[in-house]
Amino acid sequence: MSSSVKRPLILSIQDASRQLIHELRFTESKLAGTDLPASAVHALLEIGGDNVKTVAALGVTLYLDETTLKVILRNLVQAGEIREGKNDSNTGETSLSLTPAGWKTLAKINAFAQEQIIQALAQLSHYTCETILEGLHKYAGALRSKRLGHPMQNNSNIVITSGYRPGLVGRTIEMHMQYYSSNWGFGSIFEARLATDLGGLLTRLEKPENEVWMALDESKIVGTIYIDGENLGGNKAHLGAFIVGDGLRGGGIGRQLLQKALVLVDERKFSETHLWTFKGLEAARHLYISNGFVLKSEFPSDKWGVKIVVQQYVRKFERSPDSTRIE
Repeated sequence: MSSSVKRPLILSIQDASRQLIHELRFTESKLAGTDLPASAVHALLEIGGDNVKTVAALGVTLYLDETTLKVILRNLVQAGEIREGKNDSNTGETSLSLTPAGWKTLAKINAFAQEQIIQALAQLSHYTCETILEGLHKYAGALRSKRLGHPMQNNSNIVITSGYRPGLVGRTIEMHMQYYSSNWGFGSIFEARLATDLGGLLTRLEKPENEVWMALDESKIVGTIYIDGENLGGNKAHLGAFIVGDGLRGGGIGRQLLQKALVLVDERKFSETHLWTFKGLEAARHLYISNGFVLKSEFPSDKWGVKIVVQQYVRKFERSPDSTRIE
């Protein structure tokens, strides 16, 4: 036991963790208002989110042995909730995806969980809610790092800054391709479109309606978000190229970047802020919705070189945008 952590604090955290398990009803045989056991619910959450796409990755994420994992996946396939793809010829890994029925079940799970959170947080101040979020991210990250034997990333040294830096666009594209290529199969078409769009915006960054923010780990760019206040016209802002580097997601960096961008669009009184993403990026979706974005449209498309369901989110300007205030 570390001498820097006192035993009373450890016992208090242990007790609080136990209470969370009970209050979130994780001990029930059926979880989140479904007829599924807890392990199956967690599998759907991971497959439907932007976290895992293969059998091997799911086993690591849920800390399941091979036999247990096979049983869970077999039951979910038989129930029509998921489908298994063909083994990749290069890696030999089996891909996983949700069926239409699985997406409906996932929506039910998320609605159940969100209602629990809404009712609980309604009793707390905004500042307390933000503190809880940051603490939970760090606590969960520390537990995961210990389990996987990886050193925990220390985000306390990361600084958010704005403006141009040499290599900005190249690093933005690199982070996008590292994630979207390996997890979603995006290739040259997506990279070319991103490079074209960012290259054009880069030449207009001196204008006050356009800006870029970066998360810096010393001198390395580990996250970006861009606001283009010109290309949509009609006093509308376009939010894009929002990415946090591998190994740093879930630690609050993305939230900080998004809040910086929203402060600008509100200060300049853009009537609307638009962003385009695609179905399946659940963590990002939750972040957008919690900051006032609403799904306006979705449609199938292959404009980025892969068949996906493109989603358009819109956030309207409010006269007193408290949701963007940084405590």
